[in-house]
Amino acid sequence: MSSWQMQKTTKTQVLVASIHDVSPLTIQRTAKILADLQKMGCVRTSLLVIPDHHRTGRISSDAAFSHWLREKVAEGHEAILHGWCHLREKQVADGIFKKLVTQSYTAGEGEFFDLSEADARRKLEQGISEFGSCGVKATGFIAPAWLLGAQAERAVRAVGFEYTTRIATVSDFTNGRVHKARSLVWSVRAAWRRMCSLAWNALVAGALREAPLLRIGIHPPDWDHGTIRGQILHLTSKALAGRRAMTYQQWITITRGQE
Repeated sequence: MSSWQMQKTTKTQVLVASIHDVSPLTIQRTAKILADLQKMGCVRTSLLVIPDHHRTGRISSDAAFSHWLREKVAEGHEAILHGWCHLREKQVADGIFKKLVTQSYTAGEGEFFDLSEADARRKLEQGISEFGSCGVKATGFIAPAWLLGAQAERAVRAVGFEYTTRIATVSDFTNGRVHKARSLVWSVRAAWRRMCSLAWNALVAGALREAPLLRIGIHPPDWDHGTIRGQILHLTSKALAGRRAMTYQQWITITRGQE
C-alpha cells in the first residue's frame, strides 16, 4: 500500500501548524501567533527553534526564553531543532544554481543545503546540547528553508533524529516512509511575493482539502502583514472544522500505528 493510500484510511484528518524561526529574537511575535492560533482552536503546534539565531546568542543563555519554551512544551507544543544559526555564508565557488537557491530563494539562510556530513553533525550535536540546556528534547530536525542536502541528512539520521520534513514531504527515519504532504508557506519580502503567496496558497489549500495531513508553515514576519495573517487564520479556522490540530511528532506516531 502506498503512503498516500495508507493515509487515506485514517479516519481523522489532521492539521499541523508549524512556527518557524523561533528564538529570543522572535519570541514576541511567536507568542502573538500562538495566541491568535489558539483563538481559532489550534492548541498544538510544532515550534522550529534556532539555537543561535543569526549568531546573536544561544537560547540557553536566555533564561526567559528557556522558561517560555519549557512552558510551551508542557502545554502540548513540540520543539523541533531548526538548524544551528540559520545562516549559510556565501562561497566563492558557488555557481548560478547555488546562488539562486541560497541567496535569492532563501536570502542566505539555507544553512544545511550543502554541508558536509561532519560539519552537519557538529552543528546538530551543538543544537542537541543547547536544547538539553534549556530542558527540552527534540525528536525531529527541520532544515532552514527545508533545504537538507544528502550528506547533512546522513548526519541527521546518524545522531538519532526520528524524522524531518521538506516542503512537500514528511520523512520518518524509523521506518523509511516518506509521506507526501505539501506545506502551505508564505513569502513576504516584497509586495509581489505577498500577492503571489496569497493566490498560490488559496489554490493549494483547495487542492489539499481531502488530504489526510494539511501543513501550515508560519514565519514570524508573516504577522507583520494583515492580508497574510488574515489568510493564515482563515485557513486554520476552516481546516479545524474537520481536522484535529497535532504536532508533527503526534501525527507521525499515529501513522506508525497503521503499519
